[in-house]
Amino acid sequence: MHSISNDWEFTKLPSDEFLKGAGGEFTRVRIPHTVGESPLHYADPDDYSGVFGYRKKITVTDLNKRRFVQFDGAAHVLELFVNGEKCGEHFCGYTAYRKEITEYLHEGDNLIAVRLDTTERGDVPPFGYVIDYLCFGGLYREVWLDEKEKSLIDDVYLYTDHQGDLSVQVTVDGEFSGLKFTVLDGDAPVHSFSGDKLYYHEKIAGVDPWSPESPKLYTLQTELVDRKGDTVDVRRDRFGFRSVWFNADGMVLNGRKYFMRGLNRHQCWPYIGYAAPRSLQVEDARILKEELCVNAVRTSHYPQSQHFIDACDEMGLMVFTELPGWQHIGDEAWKERSLDNIREMIMQYRNHPSIVLWGVRINESVDDDEFYKKTNALAHELDHRRQTSGVRYLEKSHLLEDVYAFNDFSHDGKTPGCKKKKDVTTDMQASFLISEHNGHMFPTKSFDHAEKRQEQALRHARVLGAAYADGEHAGCFGWCMFDYATHKDFGSGDRICYHGVLDSFRNPKLAAALYRSQGDEPYLEVGSNMDIGDYAAGNIGDVWLFTNADEVELYKNDNFVTSFKATSNGLPHPPMKVTDTVGELLKTQEGYSGRKEKLLHDSLIAAGKYGMANLPLKYKLKMGWCMVKYGLTYEDGVRLYGKYIGNWGGAVTSWRFDAKKDGNVVASVTKKPSRLLHLDVLPSSRELTEGDTYDMAAVRIRVLDENGAVAPYAQLPVKLTLEGEAELVGPSVVTAEGGMCGTYVRTVGKKGSARLTVSTDQTEPIIIDYTIN
Repeated sequence: MHSISNDWEFTKLPSDEFLKGAGGEFTRVRIPHTVGESPLHYADPDDYSGVFGYRKKITVTDLNKRRFVQFDGAAHVLELFVNGEKCGEHFCGYTAYRKEITEYLHEGDNLIAVRLDTTERGDVPPFGYVIDYLCFGGLYREVWLDEKEKSLIDDVYLYTDHQGDLSVQVTVDGEFSGLKFTVLDGDAPVHSFSGDKLYYHEKIAGVDPWSPESPKLYTLQTELVDRKGDTVDVRRDRFGFRSVWFNADGMVLNGRKYFMRGLNRHQCWPYIGYAAPRSLQVEDARILKEELCVNAVRTSHYPQSQHFIDACDEMGLMVFTELPGWQHIGDEAWKERSLDNIREMIMQYRNHPSIVLWGVRINESVDDDEFYKKTNALAHELDHRRQTSGVRYLEKSHLLEDVYAFNDFSHDGKTPGCKKKKDVTTDMQASFLISEHNGHMFPTKSFDHAEKRQEQALRHARVLGAAYADGEHAGCFGWCMFDYATHKDFGSGDRICYHGVLDSFRNPKLAAALYRSQGDEPYLEVGSNMDIGDYAAGNIGDVWLFTNADEVELYKNDNFVTSFKATSNGLPHPPMKVTDTVGELLKTQEGYSGRKEKLLHDSLIAAGKYGMANLPLKYKLKMGWCMVKYGLTYEDGVRLYGKYIGNWGGAVTSWRFDAKKDGNVVASVTKKPSRLLHLDVLPSSRELTEGDTYDMAAVRIRVLDENGAVAPYAQLPVKLTLEGEAELVGPSVVTAEGGMCGTYVRTVGKKGSARLTVSTDQTEPIIIDYTIN
């Protein structure tokens, strides 16, 4: 296949004349394309809803070839025209549409045209009722033209195990005399076989299995040989050797029990909606793997870009993917289209080793046994080596799939982290996982107050830790990776669901620290900036540390206070609480009582607020009584209970947290008041590639203080200036919300260079130079 994503003509008035190539107003666009850019806040379906037209000329010189056109993603109903004649239609915005157009072509110039309906038509899944996400419109994934001989390879289905078993099932369209197969490790052949059958089973020695830790990929090259002995078609499919099975004990990958620690992902970005090229798809996978340290992702609530799934294959992210849908089940015609969606999803994605589970139930729908018997049967028919699941919010729901996937929103900050398996399903022999948690239960903005931002992280920790600890869950997928635009029926007043552990631009909120701390690279984040003015009465209260270190030492003004270790909650690396150390000491003393501990606590708070010289007599008496009772001096109290001494009106306090692993400091964080701000600008890439279509770089922007912490109150206007052979996507002035924002740089069809300048009135500017190849 070769891309035909460049140089399309686009119109908002797709008349019959336009579809036949006879004039009409249009603009030139490149694919992926959104029919209408949306603002970050207050986006609305009206930004992109309607009926639109696209057209492109192609030149045909050899009519002996067969030709197919393929649209990887057209949201949401596509009508295809070739030389003015309608030749096909497609009713799904989330799977590819491939159509042979040979009979409609003539020698010379030919016109491919599309009428695209981007409205939420009730006869097309996922539509028919309300939906908690925007479903942006356009030809938002690439378009391809495939030229073939009369006989061709229509499909290759691969399935393997981790011990080197390889089964290959081929579908051929046309006459042939044989097939040749070569297994490649990179470009090096490692195994070959051939024959005139359509099914083969081979045992290959010495293979390296695919896993999240070592995502080894191989390529199967399939050659179709005609009766003359000539190769007339060649196809390459990437795959991995791995065995996956879900059972009552959880998930087993390559003979080893795994726990899927994951997040849910939508496929949208600010301004451009769904229309993102390969580079941004890959960047999301990288963030999940390297920055959030998960090993799994759920593609909620539809199949996503092949580029994203390819990246999951390469990076070692296990994928739970599902058919399009959100709660609503339509009539019989709607259900038939949903079955078509499943067929296309499985046929198009089944060779990806990263995909471990098919979702064949409409997300959060009610039971419909007749319908779901059909969806499961179809999935098992098309791919008998993968199991099925279906996401529900219902307890004791009818389980027709292999894995009971449950959206567990039971945790409210005080209740247990998750529900027990026996309370959710009657089938204790089935595998069981949490498909969503948190999210709408505790929406959190990057500019919310400190306690709320920390609580969001702790709620993720409690649910994930409980799922790890009980041994009943095969995995746990948090809701969700990043904030996203939604309909007026959901989200905050600006129509954003602030459910993500990242903001819309993929900047990390504090909850992201919980996930990153589960990784292997040394890491430490403190759940508070230790600014007393953020807290009632200047009492900072409980502070949590997110780290994978063995212990964390606390220093106040460079004087050692104490050290902390985590208490297990099931997580590989649970958060550490900066504990009430005097309270813990008092509990070991004879005659301890909570009332006496509170007396000392209140006294120390007052000492911090007023200073010892001005401490009211009642507090001096309380403190003196407690100190004498337990043999403590005031200095002991300050040293042990240091975090509660607020220094209200006193000298600036500096807090240093040193994370130690095997006795060595591996990470350090300092918290103290700061006024010296600087910009931290992180481009996804400084090298962009012009080619089959445009390229893009995401740019994440944060305002940091002198200690490297995000300055959440620096909600500054950020000015963006771009020069050179590229364009800015979105406005040229944005707001640092919670100290964070972002933008995008897109190529414009020319090679060369570009320069982005990011500036505010309170910081030095940052310059990012791009090379465009």
